[in-house]
Amino acid sequence: MDFSGAPRLMIVSDLDNTMVDHKDNHYSSLLRFGALWQADYNHDSLLVYSTGRSPALYAKLRAEVPLLTPGITIMSVGTEIMYGPTMAPDLGWEEKLNQGWNREAIVEEGTKLNLKFQIDSEQRPHKVSFYVDKDAAEGVIKTLMGRFEEHKMNAKIIYSGGVDLDVLPTGAGKGQALEYLMKKLKSEGRSPGKTLVCGDSGNDADLFTVPDVYGVIVGNAMEELLKWYSEYAGNKAHIYLAKVRCAAGILEAMQHFDLQPNVSPRDRPRAFQTLGGVTRLKLSNVAHEVVDYLLLVEHWLKADVDNTDIVFSRLKSSLVSDASYVHAYGIITNPYTEIETLRELHGVKKSTHYCIWVDRVRIEKLSDTLYLARFDKWEKSGNQYSCALTTALLQSRIDAVNGLQWKLIHETWLTGREGSRPKLQAPKSEASVQENPQSEASLQETPQSEASVQEAPRSESATEGAPKSEEIIQETSKSETPEQEGPTSETLVQEAPKSETPAQEAPKSETVAKEITNPQDPVEGAPEV
Repeated sequence: MDFSGAPRLMIVSDLDNTMVDHKDNHYSSLLRFGALWQADYNHDSLLVYSTGRSPALYAKLRAEVPLLTPGITIMSVGTEIMYGPTMAPDLGWEEKLNQGWNREAIVEEGTKLNLKFQIDSEQRPHKVSFYVDKDAAEGVIKTLMGRFEEHKMNAKIIYSGGVDLDVLPTGAGKGQALEYLMKKLKSEGRSPGKTLVCGDSGNDADLFTVPDVYGVIVGNAMEELLKWYSEYAGNKAHIYLAKVRCAAGILEAMQHFDLQPNVSPRDRPRAFQTLGGVTRLKLSNVAHEVVDYLLLVEHWLKADVDNTDIVFSRLKSSLVSDASYVHAYGIITNPYTEIETLRELHGVKKSTHYCIWVDRVRIEKLSDTLYLARFDKWEKSGNQYSCALTTALLQSRIDAVNGLQWKLIHETWLTGREGSRPKLQAPKSEASVQENPQSEASLQETPQSEASVQEAPRSESATEGAPKSEEIIQETSKSETPEQEGPTSETLVQEAPKSETPAQEAPKSETVAKEITNPQDPVEGAPEV
């Protein structure tokens, strides 16, 4: 988790066909939710995934779609609870489920009935899983439960998706795991202000019975969950039946329950000019600027905004004139000058499925006028992904959109998700570029990155190469270019000696290497900011 306080909002969501719409090849609703969460909630709220997937299949999904990194992951139908990007297991929950659980006996009963076992990765310490056709499910469940009762076995059955039959300890399940988690947060003085649970299938039903939560059944919910809802005898006022699918249904429920803010930056009118200025900055202003600015770059490249001086002025005026940009591929440029190349690239990605998104946005206030932002910048072009672990320094300016300008940007490739070097030559000027003799100083031709975890969960250790906040600002007003050695120097934003040494590669992390399964080929970059 990125913060240690009580969450303003906790969202607990199933993944397949709830947060993730597998019928939407562009994952548009997932991107809409992700932009809202990173801009308005990540700094003080808690995102929890509650999935039937095992850790292996969860990592596979993260490698394929733009999922945000959650604070907590509940997996294997509520039998495993893991924390943060490192996926640290909750040993207390495991110990609780061990009591009276006889896994071997469950396997034996399934074998006697000639049930088809699911693949090995889905057989977990506290979960035995079978494939059972919908037509046969009722009879199989009745027979199994009879044998469990006869032998006084600590076991329960959850059937979902019209095919998945899971046998768990009696005290396990998505709802029980959430109750355990909420009690744990309460004991730490961190009870969420509000909690919203989200689901689409039978194994999500328990989530809606947890006390003091709001719930949304997404518009594409399966018959088994709708049947449960119709037969549920309790008060249903806290459960909303969404009209639209998946993550779009979650956003709809946030509006229904008046959970504010609830309009994604991808749905808001685009701000190209300041209206009155921002006089009192908050951390959310900085997060908004990170999301809004990169989203505008995406819109420019896709021609989703007009090629006008007003729009381009928003892009350029948000950069300090003497800003520095340490590119992930190893050169330092002045982005204020370099961004002129972007004019020629309006609409270059119009015919390609292309998007930019950010994950793990963390903001620190360094002084009354300076803010440190750290985030993972993802780009996706076609089926190819890249990710830059990014550290940025922003300074306040009352007449800037969101009240901020970018002063320093430092990027390091995420191992296995490297982008390619640019091919377009940027305009040259004395203030614009410090260049490696063998490298082309330019803007990338195509930004790539969406949150695939976006692929697998990413470890905080992946950002060890990023500047630490206490090391960032010594004499910021004198800053022209950061040190080439990498963002661990105490004088990162002081007047750095000019160097032609490329920026160092991100330190390799065992955790990151684990998370990246089947890395795709790196893609060619686009205009970077």
